[in-house]
Amino acid sequence: MPKATLRRDHPTATRLFAGCAALVLAAGCVAGCTSSSAGEVSAPPPKPLAPCAWWYGIGQPPTAGDLEVAARRYDVVVLNADQAPAMRKLRELNPRIKILVYKDLSSTRNYAGAVNGGEDAEFLPSGIGYVAAQRAHPEWFATDTRGGRIEWQGYPKHWQMTVWDPAYQQAWKSAVVAEVTREGWDGILADNDFNSLSHYSSAILTGTATAAETDRKLRDGLDAFLSLVGDALQKAGKLFVPNVSETHLLPGRWTAHSRFGGAMEENFGFRENGGSGGLLTFRGNEFQELRAQAALGESLLLLVTRTRSAQQDRAGYASAALLAGPRTCWTPATTDDYRDPEWSKLQGSGLGEAVDAAGRQPNGVWTRTFTSGWVAVNPTSSTQTVTPPEGLVPVGSPPARTMTSSPASETSSVTSAPPSSPPPPATIELAAADAVVMVKPKE
Repeated sequence: MPKATLRRDHPTATRLFAGCAALVLAAGCVAGCTSSSAGEVSAPPPKPLAPCAWWYGIGQPPTAGDLEVAARRYDVVVLNADQAPAMRKLRELNPRIKILVYKDLSSTRNYAGAVNGGEDAEFLPSGIGYVAAQRAHPEWFATDTRGGRIEWQGYPKHWQMTVWDPAYQQAWKSAVVAEVTREGWDGILADNDFNSLSHYSSAILTGTATAAETDRKLRDGLDAFLSLVGDALQKAGKLFVPNVSETHLLPGRWTAHSRFGGAMEENFGFRENGGSGGLLTFRGNEFQELRAQAALGESLLLLVTRTRSAQQDRAGYASAALLAGPRTCWTPATTDDYRDPEWSKLQGSGLGEAVDAAGRQPNGVWTRTFTSGWVAVNPTSSTQTVTPPEGLVPVGSPPARTMTSSPASETSSVTSAPPSSPPPPATIELAAADAVVMVKPKE
């Protein structure tokens, strides 16, 4: 069975377009809103709720149990192209769910499942089949300066394609738009909209002299490629959501590449300096662009945080809550292959609706208040303090008077108060790249 293969690109960010420079408090429903003409009554502004949950279900074919769980938990699901029956079953279980199909922009593949018995599979993880390209368009395989094809390091039988070639772009667009429309997907999750070939190969492309020129050729090609495909899918009434890489290095790229339905950040809340620094998501212009997109409420933000510890879980979810708008969705990723539906207890914390925009305190800590809770994120590389509102308790901990997060142990030490009443506000110490999620105590 063909499977999508996990990318391990580094995180992303970008620059705002002029029209997105003003940050507004998030609004919107899952479908987004449109402006009304003069004299018409506009729809009520959508609500900036806590982050919705989504599932990047590309690891293995979902079971019947997986689909039942997904129908209850998730607003957005991504599945492999050979899982159209699962998509239809999921839609039966939850007609409101958005279901995208995985397609890779930048590679073709000839591992078992993508190629069977010497022929391309009926449903591909890419837009162009390896066998079809080999027979009719071998020029679509990207080559290095010695004329050799480029196989991605760490991903056997994944071959870099000429994403800058208009003929390749047109063929990919035609095949994918036809398949998405025919099979009834809501749109596509387009993987490997990357910034640099270096994460997959050290090769220098034919016609370029340096790694920088290679990367520029790829980026320029992908810019044009996304415009072509995005326009076509938009006309077909489908979503186009690319997995954009390292946009913190290229201001404006996130905004540009998310304009056809949204974008995916696969390394949201990624920690700098090999895990010892602050949160890279807040560097450069990325966070501002994400905030602007979330606030408009017109396109999907699909956020993934690698959660190997409780601290990473807190930092990822709370950072997503800072962005929370009508179409901001977050998921933890506890494995490298997205094997099973993911869920964090923080997703069931019941924050409610945001009552203000996220704000940055002088010490660099970001906070946001919700109808039933409050979050704080310390994206800096040193411990900072913050004072929460009265009457709240941390999710996952007993009611506490003080709480100190340790960067070494990534655990919380607490001084308990009687469970019958919430504690008075106490200063909280947040370690570098840590966060806290607090809610009203249950009756």
